[in-house]
Amino acid sequence: TDVLHQYQKAIQYEWLDTNGIGGWASSTSIGANTRRYHGLLVAASASEKGRTVLVSKLDETVVFDGQHVELGCNQFPNSIHPRGHQYLSLFCRDLFPVFEYQVEHIRLRKTIAAVQGEDTTLVIYDILEAPRAFTLLLRPFIAARNFHSLSQKNEALNPDAQWKNGILKIQPYEDIAPCWIVVPEAAFEVVPDWFFDFEYPCEGECGLDFHEDLFTYGAFSRTVSEGDRIGIIISTRHPEGREVFGLLKREEQRRSSLVTHIPRTQPELRTLTLAADQFIVQRGTDRKTIIAGYHWFNDWGRDAMIALPGLCLVTGRYDDARQILTAFAEQVDQGMLPNNFPDNGEPPVYNTVDGALWFFIAAYHYLKYTEDEEFVHDTLFPVLKDIIAWYEIGTRYGIRIDQDGLLNAGEPGVQLTWMDARIDDHQLVTPRHGKAVEVNALWYNALVIIAEMAEHFGDTFDARKYTRPAHQVKAAFRRLFWNADKGCLFDVVHDGHRDASIRPNQIFAISLPIPLLKISQAEQVLDVVETHLYTPVGLRSLSPEDAAYCPQYKGSPQARDSAYHQGTVWSWLLGPYINALIRVRRKTGLDQAARVLERVWPHLDEEGLGTVSEIFDGDPPHTPRGCITQAWSVAEILRSGIEIQTRTVGKK
Repeated sequence: TDVLHQYQKAIQYEWLDTNGIGGWASSTSIGANTRRYHGLLVAASASEKGRTVLVSKLDETVVFDGQHVELGCNQFPNSIHPRGHQYLSLFCRDLFPVFEYQVEHIRLRKTIAAVQGEDTTLVIYDILEAPRAFTLLLRPFIAARNFHSLSQKNEALNPDAQWKNGILKIQPYEDIAPCWIVVPEAAFEVVPDWFFDFEYPCEGECGLDFHEDLFTYGAFSRTVSEGDRIGIIISTRHPEGREVFGLLKREEQRRSSLVTHIPRTQPELRTLTLAADQFIVQRGTDRKTIIAGYHWFNDWGRDAMIALPGLCLVTGRYDDARQILTAFAEQVDQGMLPNNFPDNGEPPVYNTVDGALWFFIAAYHYLKYTEDEEFVHDTLFPVLKDIIAWYEIGTRYGIRIDQDGLLNAGEPGVQLTWMDARIDDHQLVTPRHGKAVEVNALWYNALVIIAEMAEHFGDTFDARKYTRPAHQVKAAFRRLFWNADKGCLFDVVHDGHRDASIRPNQIFAISLPIPLLKISQAEQVLDVVETHLYTPVGLRSLSPEDAAYCPQYKGSPQARDSAYHQGTVWSWLLGPYINALIRVRRKTGLDQAARVLERVWPHLDEEGLGTVSEIFDGDPPHTPRGCITQAWSVAEILRSGIEIQTRTVGKK
């Protein structure tokens, strides 16, 4: 309660509730929006131009004994108004975000739920205590704009609304779908007006515009008494015949079913399993995909393949995994997996060398978990063989096999590895052209995996065809990448130059299903990673001893892009680090891995509540930065936790 009453502290805690098609409801623990991406209904399908912040918020006022007590909370230049957080007695995030308010002898609970499979948000008010009847006023604030932009007062907005039988219909702009707001047994006072200069401090801290004007069509009012339950539907779908509490019950049952296999003694794994659900979204009618992170990412191929085992396999969501693998397999082009799918429906972008290689790792784990040989043989195996063939003859962006069998990639101005930041959309911060260490560890794994699959499916000729280059790659990798002076691996080899920067990319040589190094070398790599890169919330992207190291990720877009892979901590890398711990140190490593996770759990109660942030500052106290929740961050920590719990690391 003390934190909730301190505005600057309370706005550091954010919640997110997603709808399974790319939309969401999201704000802070006190209901004050601090980002352009916050909103009560951020719709995935309301506009052809991408996700849309339709309804920004719904502010409440309690009217009793001649008093008007406002429960909303907003930041404006030099002021916070109203200060409804002073009446908050509780905020919690389990199946849904829940707020409890205490106003003298009145106590009410608000629950918010995004409905799976549609752009619909439910808001439920339970009147827990009230000595006598009082009036609840509800004012919706409308943004009706692309989620990357901000709204300003304009003449194009349609100020007219239709109000009939407890249903308000609005359509602020012609190119955005109508929205219905249902408040049963309520009156509606039509008072169209603009409210100016809502302030979003998170945007200001990033050097971006951070003021917005919001429109209101008026306010709902309803008389309520103790024991009443008011259910509100906010939706792009016509509400006729829809029952709000039935929708809520269905969503509650769906979410509860996701965690039935998680023991109550493992609350962190239960929390992360619910968080994992937020990233799995529908793509078209019969395919699914993985959103890389909220609030601003769409689906990225590399991220999806890395996240798939943690989101779908350890959680038993095999059908989702199959749909995701199928969706990406269908988009493989010239041996390359899409790097990302633009939000506006444009064709996918293919600037990634490792996305297709992570596809092999995802397929490998899928087969191990599901034993679904028919699907792998019929759908994935031909695509995997095609990828190998293209990489051997050469594909886009200079991606092709060198004479030593190692994979070479890169051309000026194109970023191909996961370290892909660019300044002002042209200057690459970490170009990493040539033979990148993790890319070649993945390439070796791809060759061994395809050889094992060919053997398993009775294709001994192909098995031998892939085994020979795998042996060549292993020998060349050990010879070319080993840095004897530092006892670790070079990061990139290009035109005779070996980059000795100490980065986490080398961990993949000992964490992937088929390791490349001798155990003595693996031990040294692990020691170097721990000494230079390990933090309680992830691995640094560059050693602090490097002259290019950036201790903090903050400031202007240019400053943040410069730091993104130059020391910033990435939490998803704890997954490969834990794999390496267990592989290299066995029982001791398993015990150490459990302690690594114990140090992560406190983060679930900060920043994005119940989830894992994208990145953190390289220097202590490792402040969370970037997306409040990231697919591969959640997935790799959840996967590690479940595999440690069941002691099956390395078997699955």
